[in-house]
Amino acid sequence: MTPEPARRRPGGDRGAAMVEFAGLFPLVLLMMAVIWQCVLIGYTFSLAGNAADEGARAGAAARGDPQGACASAAREHVPGAWDITVDCPLEGEVRTARVALKVPVLFPGAFDLPMTVTGTAGAAEEG
Repeated sequence: MTPEPARRRPGGDRGAAMVEFAGLFPLVLLMMAVIWQCVLIGYTFSLAGNAADEGARAGAAARGDPQGACASAAREHVPGAWDITVDCPLEGEVRTARVALKVPVLFPGAFDLPMTVTGTAGAAEEG
């Protein structure tokens, strides 16, 4: 005697994959947004450090207006969508550049997080 094949219940698991997908899709989107925000935070740190380094070098090598050269070089290396503040004091024999950038929310140019990333660099004065 052979066993009877299992019968499907009406409506059993049909559509379960679609319901699971619909339930998880918003969570996947949320996780992608959180990961993208972390990437933007890291990129802002990179921009701040590079801008400070470039500003300090330009300020140390400038003749005439080292403050202006430092600030101009720092701003030149940051995309326009980031809110930037540059300070370039002379501390002894070292031109120091301090760059502060606001971290954007999800895409640059719209809203900023209540978080400021700073980069600091120094270069010996030339001349």
